[in-house]
Amino acid sequence: MRDAATLGRAPGVTRVVLLLGIETSCDDTATAVVRDGSHVLSSVSTNQDIFHAKYGGIVPEIASRQHVALLSAAIEDALARADTPLAGIDGIAVTAGPGLIGSLVVGVAAAKALAFATGKPLYAVNHLHGHIFAPFLDTGIEPAYPFLALLVSGGHSQIVAVDGPRAMRVLGRTRDDAAGEAFDKTARLLGLPFPGGPAIDALAREGNPSAIAFPRHRPDAGTLDMSFSGVKTSARYLLEREPQRDRADVAASFQAAVVDVLIDRLARAANDAAYRCAVLSGGVAANSALQSAFRAWSERTGIPGYIPERRFCTDNAAMIAAAADRQGELVRADPVTLTANPNFAFS
Repeated sequence: MRDAATLGRAPGVTRVVLLLGIETSCDDTATAVVRDGSHVLSSVSTNQDIFHAKYGGIVPEIASRQHVALLSAAIEDALARADTPLAGIDGIAVTAGPGLIGSLVVGVAAAKALAFATGKPLYAVNHLHGHIFAPFLDTGIEPAYPFLALLVSGGHSQIVAVDGPRAMRVLGRTRDDAAGEAFDKTARLLGLPFPGGPAIDALAREGNPSAIAFPRHRPDAGTLDMSFSGVKTSARYLLEREPQRDRADVAASFQAAVVDVLIDRLARAANDAAYRCAVLSGGVAANSALQSAFRAWSERTGIPGYIPERRFCTDNAAMIAAAADRQGELVRADPVTLTANPNFAFS
């Protein structure tokens, strides 16, 4: 069993060995059992895309109702797959925010009930912190602090300095659309199905990323912020002017512009301080072009780079357990008073 120093925790933080994770921040009903914050014994996730596809985006009311219908079975499934009874769990980790309030309430209520009934410790985790520790699941590698995180999802695009399990500083963030949101909106312009990110990634493989010179956002002096509304708008105007333009070229060129901005901010951040490694995480971390660019940057700089397995890029409960294991008593919560917080502060 590893000690607190090996785990990179703050001194005095209680060790948690086996955690049940619950994640319902958006539209994926996810549960997991994780040992030592790294070894995933089970990971269950029920995707709701079929219920939201015809609307072209997530419908909060539908998402929360599906969580109610699915979560109890998902918890039982995760425990069964891990061959672990609830009595054998050392604690329960749940996403407390940020996210859709209706979805969060379902997961938090279930976790509170389990913790109260069993007397197990309850840990309230920030969803974004979970993404940051996802690259270390099932790898046998522990975070080497300080490290940089490029966190890219449908709702967030951030550059984060991770100085410790709960010592995190947002160095740069999107000023408008997140990268994943820009992918989804541009996919609709191209007539692609929801979710748009994977659809653009697939179509882009057939196109030329240099065919169209879409704009790249340049940061203001002294900031690492980014913007993706300009490239999204440029894609819309282009398709309105040239409706017969090759869709694969548009997808590839749009994707290249988004990736260039993300890697540019990562590189600028790495130049400002010494970091021991970097991680790429969030749903958009599954994008093949972004992964290739991130790995190329890592090789050029010599800074070790880590990317989660594809199943841990999108929302999952294993990453919530991973964060709780490392943050321990710092995120311990009262099962009576804990409430879901859709605006949960990052740090």
